[in-house]
Amino acid sequence: MNPRLRAFVGGKTGLWSVMSLRPVLGEGLPESGKVDVVERPAPSVSDGASWVLRGVTSHVRYSAGSERAVLAARQVDVGRPTATRAALIPIRKNAAWWDMPQDDRRRIFEETSRHITIGLKYLPAISRRLHHCRDLSEAEPFDFLTWFDFAPEHASAFEDLVGELRSSEEWTYVDREVDIRLAR
Repeated sequence: MNPRLRAFVGGKTGLWSVMSLRPVLGEGLPESGKVDVVERPAPSVSDGASWVLRGVTSHVRYSAGSERAVLAARQVDVGRPTATRAALIPIRKNAAWWDMPQDDRRRIFEETSRHITIGLKYLPAISRRLHHCRDLSEAEPFDFLTWFDFAPEHASAFEDLVGELRSSEEWTYVDREVDIRLAR
């Protein structure tokens, strides 16, 4: 079993209760009342789940060494007891993004859109973990599964964070995004 593999299972059971599930861009996901985060082989939709999204944690991409050091110093792991709110935001970028050379994607990611700089403003109050789906298969419905968790008092800061990211040039390359808000 791969310890970096995670599945997010929407259905009737799970630690997290769905507060809202809405499409931001493109097709949404079927409604579900709960979300379970599993580190074992994921059940299939036929096992009673409304949907199953799979991703794998991977090495940090698009980040310079100095940025990685700052991120490592400020980031805390997801799953803190006080983090009783979460957001799962699956994202797919369009073919134009993936057709670009890596250095052009990096330029848009940080130099133009300031993705890392924006995220750093909200650490450590908001934890995040990125799961890559394309590393599993290009047939996955999303490229990334972004998982954030935070204490309820940081909910408005989280809105500011996603608002800043969604208004960046990078987000012009997103063609599917679903926003799932959760509580435990």
